[in-house]
Amino acid sequence: MTKFITNRFEVLAAWISDNLGSPYAFMIASATVIVWALSGPYFSFSDTWQLVINTSTTIITFLMVFLLQNTGNRTINEMEERLREMEQVNREILHELRRQQGFRPEIREVA
Repeated sequence: MTKFITNRFEVLAAWISDNLGSPYAFMIASATVIVWALSGPYFSFSDTWQLVINTSTTIITFLMVFLLQNTGNRTINEMEERLREMEQVNREILHELRRQQGFRPEIREVA
């Protein structure tokens, strides 16, 4: 069950991060703020009017922290995987070069 939830979250987080990083998401967020600002006179710039944007941005920011953490973790894991692959290729190349040059490691006796 935990694996199922984790996989679903990974898919959802990847989808959200892809879409929230788009110009369309920025335009929607900007339009929302503009509509909110223009509605100020209608609501007499009341405390409730201000509370709407404050609460909305707080909730969105709170959720984005977890999304950013997930995205960062995925990026780090991918980088580590690439580094391991590069290290393996480097070892293979060094081994092949040493073999071609007839390099034989000296056997040292332990005193």
